[in-house]
Amino acid sequence: VQLQASGGGLVQAGGSLTLSCAASGTTLNINVIGWYRQTPGKQREMVAEISRGGTTSFADSVKGRFTISRDNAKNTIYLQMKSLKPEDTAVYYCNAGEVVGDLEYRYWGQGTLVTVSS
Repeated sequence: VQLQASGGGLVQAGGSLTLSCAASGTTLNINVIGWYRQTPGKQREMVAEISRGGTTSFADSVKGRFTISRDNAKNTIYLQMKSLKPEDTAVYYCNAGEVVGDLEYRYWGQGTLVTVSS
């Protein structure tokens, strides 16, 4: 599984930005896909995920502001971010999980930087 993230950039506080993550390779076994983010000195944290069945989960800090969606035909997920805050500034990583037999694998895309100016 390869993940290609895009869409990061500089935005003012209160603005919006949409990230995209295109999955390629053997994607049939992916059971969950989503976004994590990381700032210097902090652990990577889950931002939003969507399961194969369409169930979504969000970090408390982004609930009501971020939306995750997917286009199955394009093997692409989107993270729509609204009402952005300076504390949303981070490198955002696309992540996919798959279960093959009894084993679980996690795949990471390259990060895309989101900078929210105050």
